[in-house]
Amino acid sequence: MPHALRRRISAIATATAVVLGASALTGCGTSGDGGEAASGPVSLTYWAWAPGMDKVAALWNDKHGKEAGITVTVKKQASGDDLVTKIITAAKAHQAPDLVQAEYQALPTLVSNDALADISAEAGDARKAFAPGVWQQVTLGTDAVYALPQDSGPMMFYYRADLFTQYGLKVPTTWDEFAATARALKKKAPDKALTTFSANDSGLFAGLAQQAGARWWTTEGEKWKVGIDDAATRKVADFWGGLVAEGAVDNQPMYTPAWNKALNTGKQIAWVSAVWAPGTLTTAAPATKGKWAMAPLPQWTNGTNSTGSWGGSTTAVTTDSTHKAAAVRFATWLNTDPEALAALVRESGVYPAAIAAQSGGALAQPPAFFANQPDFYTRAAAIARTTAPAAWGPNVNVAYTAFKDEFGKAAKAKSGFGTALTAMRNATVADLKKQGFEVAP
Repeated sequence: MPHALRRRISAIATATAVVLGASALTGCGTSGDGGEAASGPVSLTYWAWAPGMDKVAALWNDKHGKEAGITVTVKKQASGDDLVTKIITAAKAHQAPDLVQAEYQALPTLVSNDALADISAEAGDARKAFAPGVWQQVTLGTDAVYALPQDSGPMMFYYRADLFTQYGLKVPTTWDEFAATARALKKKAPDKALTTFSANDSGLFAGLAQQAGARWWTTEGEKWKVGIDDAATRKVADFWGGLVAEGAVDNQPMYTPAWNKALNTGKQIAWVSAVWAPGTLTTAAPATKGKWAMAPLPQWTNGTNSTGSWGGSTTAVTTDSTHKAAAVRFATWLNTDPEALAALVRESGVYPAAIAAQSGGALAQPPAFFANQPDFYTRAAAIARTTAPAAWGPNVNVAYTAFKDEFGKAAKAKSGFGTALTAMRNATVADLKKQGFEVAP
């Protein structure tokens, strides 16, 4: 994001922000330059939603905070759009906390509202701890650094190993093989489906497009360029729309009782998901424990090696913090120190973004649901290193809502996804223009 563009869209965001009462604006101030406000002990506030984060912070306070003179207090928050709105509102009133847990796709929105500080000077060589595709998401393609990666969601292919054997199916390594496998299963067992295309979780489609090389938001000079209907995304949309239209895969949404039942009874025998899938399968399909296996995501070109992301969050420092250096020191410990990362896995159940923590140590053993695949996390770590770059923009929420609306209707009608993709792109562009952004054709 060019500096001039960031400055201009920040001004627009300020002009269009909700007007706050005068009393709300006098609560606290910002340091302006992000430096330490005063010498002596420092108290930091951290807004986070991950479970057990207070216990991880307590580890810092007990073992490191006293020596460093830095105490961290975690205040549990809601996640998603609710937290983004709360952070922006607090930043306008100069009452934001020192640190926030922010999803990768939320960073451009927060940056454009001047809610996050550039911590590139304080982050040092932290980038070495993360895969390039993950680190790129916290820089927004610039020399600035707006957060440190905390957890990630590399995408993978999950399948019922017992049923693949029963029906003589091979694990697909390309998307062409994936389609052939879906059709072969339908011929052998018409009452079953390889998987479903779900329109109720936009992150799945975004990750699939990311793997294919899509760049949904980029900048062209001082303008935003929306590539939601670029060739890579259209390839993904046409592929899945075609499978749904011919009935080779199901068209039902995920996370419903019907979807759970399909997984639990073997009516659906595979799932394109992310590293966190074992936890979902534990509750959705308890009868299938030990029957699943994980493999890399199929590739568009044979011999390539790339995956997308579905989920994940960062630790960012706000522009209101008067203790930026101290905040970055804690954020760096939290997301790169072996002791902290082990605590994150243990207490918060996250899959750490730091490469060194993605196998061995706290992740030496496979998920209990995948006890039959002892190298689960070793394989997951190798996949995570192939994460493709992502390109997020300032109105991801609008694009995601449009996806659910338009693709939901198209999936139900089995009408293909071309028109839905165009509508999704148009809605995103219209919203950017409504907000006052300039958009390149």
